[in-house]
Amino acid sequence: MKAAVITFPGSNCDRDLQDAFVKAGAEVVKVWHKETALPAGIDVIGIPGGFSFGDYLRCGAIASRSPIGQAVADFARRGGYVLGVCNGFQVLAEMGLLPGALMRNAGLKFISKPVALRVETADSLYTEGYAAGQEIVIPIAHADGNYQIDAEGLARLRGEDRVAFRYVNNPNGATDDIAGVLSENRRVLGMMPHPERVVEPAQGGTDGAALFRALTGVMAAA
Repeated sequence: MKAAVITFPGSNCDRDLQDAFVKAGAEVVKVWHKETALPAGIDVIGIPGGFSFGDYLRCGAIASRSPIGQAVADFARRGGYVLGVCNGFQVLAEMGLLPGALMRNAGLKFISKPVALRVETADSLYTEGYAAGQEIVIPIAHADGNYQIDAEGLARLRGEDRVAFRYVNNPNGATDDIAGVLSENRRVLGMMPHPERVVEPAQGGTDGAALFRALTGVMAAA
């Protein structure tokens, strides 16, 4: 199973994401934002957290238009798996691969702390390692994690069971307590919390490990 981790100027969680994939048994190749094509044989793309291009314009806006961006979008639209964490979620929203937008936290402050999440669906390759309704603890670290979507879009997410995670105690004002959403084909996941930061006991928790184990295990078996 082969994963590509994209790095933009300002990414600061690319190594963490790489390590999480490796610990789950994946081969990982790093891809610089100026590349125009993905390496051959990629099964999943990871877009890491950080502050791509300094969060100028809007978080993720410049990264979404970078040279590698078109290859990522094409990969997703062909049915490829793409995981966007924190700034990666913002990039995916800016690309139009996920609905909604990430806005400034309601408290207008950067928040960095572990938070409780509720797994809303186990019906995706990313979440099948959990049980629907299970509570897990994953850290957040963002200033613009306030997920916003209009009433029609929210109704569609609910009706199609595409809310992957919700905050148990909403830290940022996100609509409907949403912490992560899936694409229509359930192969693209964007989430603000950082599962790659809790994959081994030395990190203070392992609640993120199931996401990577499920993802890499199923793909390796295939």
